[in-house]
Amino acid sequence: MSSPPLPLPNAVPRDAKAWLVSPALIFIFALFVYPFIYGLVLSFQPMNGGSAFANYITFFTDTAMWPTIIVTLKLAVPATIINVGLSVPVAFALRRNSPYQKFVTTLLVIPVTLGTVLIADGMLTYFGPNGWFSQAVHGLHFYRDEVRLTHNYWGVLISLIVSGFPFAFLLTLSYVTGIDPTLARAAATLGASPWQQFKQIYLPLLMPGLTMAACLSFVQAFSVFPSAVLLGAPAGPTRVISIAAAEAAFENYDYSLASAIAMVMGFVQLLVVAGMLGTRRFFYTGPVTGGKG
Repeated sequence: MSSPPLPLPNAVPRDAKAWLVSPALIFIFALFVYPFIYGLVLSFQPMNGGSAFANYITFFTDTAMWPTIIVTLKLAVPATIINVGLSVPVAFALRRNSPYQKFVTTLLVIPVTLGTVLIADGMLTYFGPNGWFSQAVHGLHFYRDEVRLTHNYWGVLISLIVSGFPFAFLLTLSYVTGIDPTLARAAATLGASPWQQFKQIYLPLLMPGLTMAACLSFVQAFSVFPSAVLLGAPAGPTRVISIAAAEAAFENYDYSLASAIAMVMGFVQLLVVAGMLGTRRFFYTGPVTGGKG
């Protein structure tokens, strides 16, 4: 006579499993959702009174504030294009296992561990008027006049490239290594040139990864602050929107106006990111996971 079956343990209801994500939701709400809502509400409460949109009217009518959007875009857009553009050939060159792959990859990622302040300090020593770069250029007679790569637009742009390239490179490398190389070899057997292989095979499969890399690079570059202060001219050509928000909050103690500037900053970022995500569908209409699998 067979023994009766053992009772199964009580299964956890499916609804109860949903509560497992509650700590993460609380964390997101406490650190992201609540500060955003608080800042949004505060932006409609001007310190000096007036209408609810007084802070936004002040920002878009003040000739010292609204141009900061253009200045920031002039820095963020070229930095994003350069970072993503350089990451593609470098990732293709390092996609295969080789003795120097890990060394070069580690070397390229080192700036991530340094931080923007330390990078800016090093650039002041290297690219300054009496720095190593200027002395080398003058010593080799490449350029006779003073080399000015700090305290101007170019210093901030170089800093954004140095600090932002590793992120774009790592994202691009993960997608490049996930594309099956037999696809390109099959196209080569049919007479496709290397350029045709890249255009017809690699580029469409890389678009999800390149788009995400571009979005993250742009958001990082658009929120530039230490580099614009240390390597640029905060009162002149590199007065970015984050500096305007910092001045409103910590110099004028107008937290309401600073919140409004932060909301404008976030809205511009959202528009650009949405535009980049929208252009992706013209190149690739498959799953967002790219060419892996």
